[in-house]
Amino acid sequence: MTEQSGPKDLVRYAVSAEQMGFDFEVCSDHYTPWLTTQGHAPNAWPVLGAVAHATDSVQLYSYVTCPTIRYHPVVVAQQAATLQILADGRFTLGLGTGENLNEHVVGRGWPTVDRRLDMLAEAIKIIRELFSGELIDLHGDYFSVDSARLWDLPDQPVTIGVSMTGEKSVERLGVLADHLIDVAPDREIVEDWRRRRHLTGVLPEGRVIGQIPVCWDPDRDAAVARAHEQFRWFAGGWSVNADLPTPAGFAAATKYVRPEDVAAAIPCGPDLDAIVAAVDKYRDAGFTDIALVQIGGDSQQRFLDEAAKPLLAALHAELD
Repeated sequence: MTEQSGPKDLVRYAVSAEQMGFDFEVCSDHYTPWLTTQGHAPNAWPVLGAVAHATDSVQLYSYVTCPTIRYHPVVVAQQAATLQILADGRFTLGLGTGENLNEHVVGRGWPTVDRRLDMLAEAIKIIRELFSGELIDLHGDYFSVDSARLWDLPDQPVTIGVSMTGEKSVERLGVLADHLIDVAPDREIVEDWRRRRHLTGVLPEGRVIGQIPVCWDPDRDAAVARAHEQFRWFAGGWSVNADLPTPAGFAAATKYVRPEDVAAAIPCGPDLDAIVAAVDKYRDAGFTDIALVQIGGDSQQRFLDEAAKPLLAALHAELD
């Protein structure tokens, strides 16, 4: 999470995670932390470029970029194509409708959910057209593109994952995405997305990528306290999280969330079996990949040094 650590530390942790045996790494693309206690928000794209240069084998994802307000889709297309070259084909472009928290900063307001879905659909089409390498002129409902072309294209095309958290988003965006990204182990969403793709008769099976927060620490009380301090914003759910505009708003909205409430929703402490059980919910729902977000910037390296290998062994054992 770019909200928890500075750019140099993020690159260092990414290298360590690859060395410990993780298969892929995701990078949030935010302008502002959820809570001021998190304390960071470096730009995701230089971080991803540095990680691509410093690693050899891990798959890399933007998780996720909003290509409609803070960024114009032509800029996102250029960023993604360049990163895919730097990553030697290891990059997947994750896209979503965004959050007010990060998008309001450019002063263009915050559209309704339906409009955000339409804007994202149009942005994805523009990005795909630019990935063709052709000269593009387009004037749509939300974006204009004037004589744009990508001059540096990767040998391996960039695939696109799209965050979809409800039936309406799957209906609007499902066939535009190579991969599904979701924050909850919702089997119905996964099955609906796959059914819609199969109905086209041509779209291949894609990946389903999820993410869960964990707060590993040898001291469970310390883990619960840290999770409450830095991750209680999670309690509101995405329908709320998408609309609040500032860290102060998240602090106020979660003022009465108790440490025990956070601990009931997030695996906290040294128990690796609790993390495995949380991942199993996603596997059972049809997910193919799960990202683990260790809560607390200062705890990242200790988590990697002490918990990563036994945790990965336990997760892999579940696959056997």
